[in-house]
Amino acid sequence: MTTNIDFPNETTLSEAAAGTPRIAPSLAFASAREQLQALADGRISALELLEQALARIERHDGELNAIPVRAIEQARRDARAADQALQRGERKPLLGLPITVKENFDVAGLPTTVGNPDYRSNIARQDAPAVAALRAAGAVLIGKSNVPLALSDLQSYNAVYGSSSNPWDLQRTPGGSSGGSAAAVAAGFVALELGTDIGGSVRIPAHFNGVFGHKTSYGLISMRGTGAPQGRFSARDLSVAGPLARTALDLGLALEQLLNLDPLQAKGWQASLPPPRHQRLQDFRVLVLGAWPGQEASLSEQLVIERVVTALQAQGVQTTQWRDLPPAQRPDLSEQHRTYRSLLGSSVANAAPLTEAQQQRLAELEPDDRSAEAALLRAPSLPHATWLQDNEHRHALSHQWEQLFSAFDVVLTPVAPTPAFVHQQQGHKEARRFPVAYADGVREIGFRELFYWAGLPVLPGLPATSFPVGLDDEGLPISAQVVGPYLEDRTTIAFAHAWEQAQGGFVVPPRYAQGDA
Repeated sequence: MTTNIDFPNETTLSEAAAGTPRIAPSLAFASAREQLQALADGRISALELLEQALARIERHDGELNAIPVRAIEQARRDARAADQALQRGERKPLLGLPITVKENFDVAGLPTTVGNPDYRSNIARQDAPAVAALRAAGAVLIGKSNVPLALSDLQSYNAVYGSSSNPWDLQRTPGGSSGGSAAAVAAGFVALELGTDIGGSVRIPAHFNGVFGHKTSYGLISMRGTGAPQGRFSARDLSVAGPLARTALDLGLALEQLLNLDPLQAKGWQASLPPPRHQRLQDFRVLVLGAWPGQEASLSEQLVIERVVTALQAQGVQTTQWRDLPPAQRPDLSEQHRTYRSLLGSSVANAAPLTEAQQQRLAELEPDDRSAEAALLRAPSLPHATWLQDNEHRHALSHQWEQLFSAFDVVLTPVAPTPAFVHQQQGHKEARRFPVAYADGVREIGFRELFYWAGLPVLPGLPATSFPVGLDDEGLPISAQVVGPYLEDRTTIAFAHAWEQAQGGFVVPPRYAQGDA
């Protein structure tokens, strides 16, 4: 279901699309920087650029359902104001650029439901600081993109707005929880989106849709105004915001607008991010982690790593395999993942309570079971003393990762064991099985087995950039993930940009490449 908010003088999306002032060259798949340059040069007006976006949404979003919440007339007013500012010679970083944001961000006058029908009337009174920052930079906000219920799935569907699809294959999911965000960027609706990530919610949708996504260092971007009901969440342990785009440089452009916005922190300190360690691909020292310790790599994971490492070595890049490091020099990823599951489960306990089956498994756990699954089951009722022990482990790991990054610039991994999978919406997510191809055939794996790579940078709060590396044999986009040192977000983005320059990046989904609209 699509919600068009009835602001004064609101017109329908069809009327908006029909009212394009003049024909201008389509910039549907141009980068945000290219669109902004066209605006600054006067080759297109902000209103024309907006109408092009609205026309594409009108034509394609009936099948994608990426942007179910829209404020068209407000966007048109903002575009006209941007045109007036441009004519006066004003310049802002995002002046006149059409964007959308993930549904969980508060936007004044629009509902924030996180896919829950109980919050249909939860109308935001003011913009979240991150949204306000993008608007202050001149962006024209069209609306909000679809999410799963409570942001707690790798598929974006809910009882409020329905199900979103993948622009590469409508029978497949665009991912979650920033699934509508990634689909909107891949389909050419907008060049820039803002999502959130606690378990791959930016990076996995970016991977599934073939776009770029950046998980920021923990604490960099204000998370106030990112949940329902209003005022409930000013921050959540482990969770961060991050941009999605069709080029790596646009990730950096968005990041610059989003820093130092938290009203409490801004009173006393500001983040000043270091420059990227390198600009040229061949200068990076790359540590390669192609298979999760103790597990066999899927065929998709193997393809991603082989493709990237082969290309890097051809460029003269220094690569080292994770397995070749002495154990004392690398974090224990099994223990890290156990602690991640514990703190993640504690963080989302209210939004994602245990199922009856999980409660039964919890009751049957042996006291000495230190598996990641046991940690997740215990997390909602974790004693505070145990939580503190896990938190201390988190801090110890952060220092260990920092030491690792004295010898390496980035760590290269897959993003997920599979490309976008076919919609699966029957039964509880924890009971679902997902087909993943391995050397010995297709195996059915559980929901939690999809998150090893996504969780890798989350516990120590590290930045990570998902970047497309082409298509697989089925014609589906696949991506790699590059993880960097804490607060060195510009380094992972610079690596993704260097890869993009050398090997290519975003590819337009064939279904959406025809015609200007």
